[in-house]
Amino acid sequence: AQYVTPPDDKSLVENAINGMLTSLDPHSSYMNAEEAQDMRVQTKGEFGGLGIEVTMENDLVKVITPIDDTPAAKAGVLAGDYIAKIDGEEVRGLSLNDAVEKMRGLVNTPIKLTILRQGADKPIELTVVRDIIKVKAVKFRVENDIGYIKITSFTEKTHDDLENAIETIEKQVPNEKLKGYVLDLRLNPGGLLDQAVSVSDAFLNRGE
Repeated sequence: AQYVTPPDDKSLVENAINGMLTSLDPHSSYMNAEEAQDMRVQTKGEFGGLGIEVTMENDLVKVITPIDDTPAAKAGVLAGDYIAKIDGEEVRGLSLNDAVEKMRGLVNTPIKLTILRQGADKPIELTVVRDIIKVKAVKFRVENDIGYIKITSFTEKTHDDLENAIETIEKQVPNEKLKGYVLDLRLNPGGLLDQAVSVSDAFLNRGE
């Protein structure tokens, strides 16, 4: 067969494997080396980076919030900032994943960000030194004697963080007053199966 653009053999093989797996199990998929490495980073619960929550808006990386006490916060990155360049490279044309990958890296290595900020007359240049960023997979609070626990992902530390959350909640509210728990899994992309099972075991009796 003749094609306008010659097919990439690697992509053909990967797509064939992915199609085969999907036909056997809709919840299974193939990961190439880069995707597998990214999954390992995501599920480890910590990585070398800047410490910002971001999204893509108008082809630029928008900072939703800098995480407290991280390199980004210390360097002066603010919520609402737009990252236009990463180490001099234009962000326009990059996917969000590509931009995030460029901002991650080895601990103690510097990265230069060119930032567009509302009210600033010209772009702001900031140099940020990467550090270990710990992903907070479990967030919790108490409302009306009900423990609210949000699990954002299943990383290597999710179950331990959940146990700490439950312990803290039970210190705040005595058992006789605690009405129960609300477990919020909305927008949780998944992660490690053993951690998901451990979380279930914390609330369910055997066989439930």
